[in-house]
Amino acid sequence: MSGRPGSGRHGSGQQGSGQQGSGQQGVAVLGGGGHAKVVLATLAALGVAVEAVLDDDPRLHGTHLLGVEVGGPAEALAAMGVRRAVVAVGDNAARRRLVERLESAVPGLVWVSAAHPATVVHESVVLGPGTVVFAGAVVQPEAAIGAHVVVNTAASVDHDCRLGDYAHIAPAVRLAGGVEVGEGALLGIGCRVMPGVRIGAGAVVGAGATVVHHVGEGWTVVGTPARRRGRRG
Repeated sequence: MSGRPGSGRHGSGQQGSGQQGSGQQGVAVLGGGGHAKVVLATLAALGVAVEAVLDDDPRLHGTHLLGVEVGGPAEALAAMGVRRAVVAVGDNAARRRLVERLESAVPGLVWVSAAHPATVVHESVVLGPGTVVFAGAVVQPEAAIGAHVVVNTAASVDHDCRLGDYAHIAPAVRLAGGVEVGEGALLGIGCRVMPGVRIGAGAVVGAGATVVHHVGEGWTVVGTPARRRGRRG
């Protein structure tokens, strides 16, 4: 199923999260960089009105993204009366910090998930709150995708995969069936992961790598077959 915000079933989220989107209600986009352009394009394709684009960086205030002026900081959405938002920040750690900050600062905030109409997302798929699935992506049956996940352009997530909160699946990544991706993991552009492999929380898979063995928490792996390069603290 595709073609509307919140497509697929939602997993349970924390209070104020996880509600499905609606093309009849506006959304604030939080982030004013290049990643936000793709989020804006996705919302436009779905017919979702963008109430504001907000960013904490004052250097971006007054600039425009796809015709929408950037304001800020992110907490400004409370004064605007906007309570539906999506975080448009590609960096996993920065996305998490912004979500946690706003959930404390803005009561009743609802995180909207969105799948571009040019995706294939099976009706059995679970999309968590704040998750975005960009054009050309394919998400196959019984996959479960956590909160604030990015499934980027033309990526494929096969049957029974599990993607943890705040993970980022870069463009053209290929996940075979039953792959598990831990919370906050980053899978670089064009990498491939073999069936049933587990990618630990906070791990990084280099661009173009082929992962044939499990990757431990925090490890960076590169190459074909993928080998350990180092570990993040």
